[in-house]
Order: sequence, then C-alpha cells, then structure tokens
Amino acid sequence: MVRSLLPLGAALLGAATVLADSPQKCSLTQKCPKEAPCCSQYGECGVGAYCLGGCDPRMSFSLDSCVPEPVCQSKTYKMDSLDRYKDISKYLGDPNEADWVGQGQPLVYNGNVLLTMPPNSVGTVLASTTYMWYGNVKAKLKTSKDRGVVTAFILLSDVKDEIDYEFVGADLSTAQTNYYFQGIPNYDNSVNITDLSDTYNNFHEYEIRWTPDDITWLVDGKVGRIKKRADTWNATSNQWAFPQTPARVQISIWPGGLASNAQGTIDWAGGVIDWNSDEIKKYGYYFATFGEITVECYNASSPPGTNKGVSYYYNDVSATNNTVVDSDKPTVLKSFLATGTDMNKTDGTTTGSATGTASSSVNAIPGGGSTPGGGAQVPGSSNSGSSSSGSSGGSSSNSAPDCATTGFSQSCDSGSGSGGSNPNNAARAIDRTLGASAFAVVIGFAALLLL
Repeated sequence: MVRSLLPLGAALLGAATVLADSPQKCSLTQKCPKEAPCCSQYGECGVGAYCLGGCDPRMSFSLDSCVPEPVCQSKTYKMDSLDRYKDISKYLGDPNEADWVGQGQPLVYNGNVLLTMPPNSVGTVLASTTYMWYGNVKAKLKTSKDRGVVTAFILLSDVKDEIDYEFVGADLSTAQTNYYFQGIPNYDNSVNITDLSDTYNNFHEYEIRWTPDDITWLVDGKVGRIKKRADTWNATSNQWAFPQTPARVQISIWPGGLASNAQGTIDWAGGVIDWNSDEIKKYGYYFATFGEITVECYNASSPPGTNKGVSYYYNDVSATNNTVVDSDKPTVLKSFLATGTDMNKTDGTTTGSATGTASSSVNAIPGGGSTPGGGAQVPGSSNSGSSSSGSSGGSSSNSAPDCATTGFSQSCDSGSGSGGSNPNNAARAIDRTLGASAFAVVIGFAALLLL
C-alpha cells in the first residue's frame, strides 16, 4: 500500500483555524512558544482545544503544556445516538460529558451513526474522549464506497503511535492494516486482509487486540494478522518501533482521492474522487456507517497498561511506555484560553462555552469546529429532510452542512473538484512539509485544503 508520506492519523484531520492568523507550526525541532504552548495533532501551536486530545507534548513548549489524557474506561458505545458526542468547539476535556469529540458532520440514521463527507469537504472524524493503554477495541461498521473515498478505524496516541484499519472505497473486499511508531512513515508495515464480503453493504466486526507484546487484527472474530513487538527492534534508534502509548479510538471518512493530494495518495485511494457520483446525487454526501464499538481496557496491575487513576501524562520527551504516568491529575479546562500549565485561565467573562472563550489573537480551536445545518438526504430516505443540528441524536432528518460556513468539513467553492481550495496553494504547502522532520507532515492534506 502506498499513501505518499502521510500516516493515517496525520492525514485525517488538520484544518486551518478560523480564530486567528495561521498558527505557528511545531515539530520535534521547533517547539511551540510560551504564549501558544500546545502543539496540536496537526502540527500547529495554540491554547484551549490545541492542548486537549492529540496535543503532542514532545513538540509543545513543555511536557506539561498538554492537558493530561483521561484514562481508559471499558465500555460499549451503542452508536445509536449523538447525545454523547461534542464538536471540538464545545469540549473542554471532561469525559463524563461526552464519549466522542470530533469535527465534520456525523448523523444518526436507522440506529447507527453515519460519518458523512459532502462534496468538496474533508469528511468527518470522531475520537474517543478516553485513552486506551493497551486493550481490545472492536467496531461494527459498513465502509464508504467509490474511488478516492476512505473509511478508517484506528488507534492514535498523542505522540503518533498508531494502529490502523483502512478501507478504500474502490475495493470493497479488503481491509488494510497498518501500524506506526511515533508517526515515522514506514509503509512496509502494511498488510491486507482480503476476501471480505461487500464491506459497503454488509456489516463486519473489526477488532484490534493490543498488548505490550503484540497486536492482533481480527475480522468477524477470525484472526487476520498478528504483529509481535519482538520483531520491531530498531538497532539504529536502539528502541522498539512498536505502538506503546495511550491512544484514542478514532473513526473517520476522508477524501484520499482529492485532486490536490499527492499522486501516490490518489493512486492508493483508487483514483480521483468523483463529487458528482451516484452516491452524491442520491444522498448529498459519501458516508460510512458505524454500529456498536466496544473498548476493553488492558487492566495491568502495574505499568505499562494500567488505568487506576484519572489521567495519563508523560514525564520524558522520549514518549515511550516507560515514560507514561497513570496519575490523578485533572483533565478539564476552565475555558479555551487555558492550557495544561494554567487550566483555570479564563477571560473573566465566560463560563467555559465555545462562544467568546478565545480572543482574535490566539488560536484555540483547530479547524473552527462548526457544525451547521443543511438539507441532504440520509440513505433510504425519500425526502431531503429539514435542517437540524448535527450534534443531536435520533432523527433521520439530520442534515449535511450547507456552504455558508467555514471550518473543518466545509470548503464549498463550486466546480473545483479539489476540495474547494486553490491547488497551487496546496502544492506550496506540501512543498513546505517534505524537507522537514518525520512529524512535519502531520498537518496532513486536510489542513492544506483550507489554506
């Protein structure tokens, strides 16, 4: 499998903020400044939501700039409602308030959650609000279809350890598996599980069993692949190139075949995406269907793999499993002006809501996090449905975004076929990433679309 230079977790999200000028970039060699100390999942510096899920302590101003990560909770998520979902612009780090945080347009239809991707958007992504430090996770899902459309079910840690299931819409009989250590691109790690029955029309159960010693990928209870830690020793770096740090569950749909993407990514995704396909004409968006998701924590008696406290944090920049601390540190920010080192900071006039918690001079919400209404159909519906909030649950009339907004999922310039962005701007942005460190590509293709 070839996906150009981008590990999946690096490519999934990434969007330009709407709160200020372009944020300062961050990497292993360029840490964030004190005034914007948190390096987000997308390699950009800010405060507030930048300091929550995905915040990389290695690239932040200090290890404690990022907010500690809520510990693992064994739980079954029914995925029949969005009552326990919050947009990134409304979540301040309390896992008791939400099971999932994300961007884009999730909908509820027929007792399942649809992740949607309207024309010229960068799709939808949801991430769990708690972190697995080893354990089992399984998801019942139907993939999206058509060339260029990618569905993903992954584990991704804040330091870019990653374990993947990826599904390319042009091939409905294959699940691609992969893993990465700290975001270092190594595409020799990919193995396909083949001969599946129509992944678009049929639910399958995909499972990841992750221990300190191995990773097992299963489909419908049948082992498809095993990777042992013992086989990942890197003599040059003198460490195990094996995922080993607390990770969020992340599910998504994204446009691998965007015309402005690198050619290797487009080829891997099955070709350039068709924004005028039968799927788009019928429903108004591409979609992937997610049913029940179950997390079982590892429950070690001593590290690594414990979940005895409230949160995880790192005590060393090497960010390996022996540097993870299972602690009682809090995980909730007072406002989007707060950071890991000043979790109670506010502007003196707000109560922690998304409105008014960040000034125009600071970046606090990657991608803006808007979740507007619109008028697209849900699969199987005979009418377009009325406009309603994407964060509410239970109604099949929940609708796709309109084009009157900016943010993660929206770029509605008509007729471009390239995500509504200027391809030349995207090309220049890609050029900026190629010569940098392995992590520099973490801003991903979606960030480039909105430059």
